[in-house]
Amino acid sequence: MTKTPTDMTRRGVLGALGLGVLVSGCASNTPSAYYSIAAADVGGLAGRSSRVQVLVAAPRALKALDTTYIAVVDKGPVYSYFPESAWADTLPNVVQLKLVETLQNTGRLRGVGVPGDGLLIDYQLQTEIRAFELRVDGTDRGLVEISARVVNDRNGRTVATKVFRAETPSGSTSVDKAVEAMNASADRVFAEMAAWTLRNV
Repeated sequence: MTKTPTDMTRRGVLGALGLGVLVSGCASNTPSAYYSIAAADVGGLAGRSSRVQVLVAAPRALKALDTTYIAVVDKGPVYSYFPESAWADTLPNVVQLKLVETLQNTGRLRGVGVPGDGLLIDYQLQTEIRAFELRVDGTDRGLVEISARVVNDRNGRTVATKVFRAETPSGSTSVDKAVEAMNASADRVFAEMAAWTLRNV
């Protein structure tokens, strides 16, 4: 659950965002706007096609990010959420499907899917969402940080691990600008992760 602010500085930040009291995981208000994330532009990834098939596992995330709410994070970290706005699905589900789309868009793999798709898997891409939020502890910015691991599905061995991180100034604390900045950061993270995955499968 989120924490209630206890000092004037914290209330000032939230007031500027128009958040007031933090939205909790128990809120029942129906969002008036749903947001998604774009798959990365990977048109410049050159190379030979592969017969490899990759499964993109469901990303792991803290409960504070395993939600449909769009996170705003201040020092602490303390999590709050934009009111009346939400991701189109829980954040891990959105990230998982956009990673699938990004890898598919490379045109370099024989198959990319999620559990249940019935693919004969060669490798798994396992991820953990460490940050996907508007940061307001200084310059307002969209921060995305995802750790990734490529695992050989035939023997369970880890082939490679890496942490991908990108920050983009939002220029505003509005939800539209926040999501735009997060999208820009996600685009860089997904593109770098796709290129790295192709090198390791």
